[in-house]
Amino acid sequence: MTTATAPSETPLTAVDRCDRCGAQAYLRVSLQAGGELLFCAHHAREHGDKLREIAAHVHDETGKLADNPATAADSES
Repeated sequence: MTTATAPSETPLTAVDRCDRCGAQAYLRVSLQAGGELLFCAHHAREHGDKLREIAAHVHDETGKLADNPATAADSES
C-alpha cells in the first residue's frame, strides 16, 4: 500500500533556503518521484522548464519580489 501526501502549501519563509546556492527560497517543487526541492528566484528561472517537467506540484512565491515595500524615506513624509 502506498500513501500519497498532499503538496505543501505552507508559505515559504526566510528560513527556507535555495538548494543550489543558499539564498532565500521562493519556489518549492514537489517531485513526482517524491521529495521536495527549494529554489531562489534566480535558480527557479534558470531551471524552471526542466523542473516543471519533473514536478508533481510547484509552489511559486516569486511574485513577492515584485512588491515594492515601504522604505524608511517613505515613512518620514
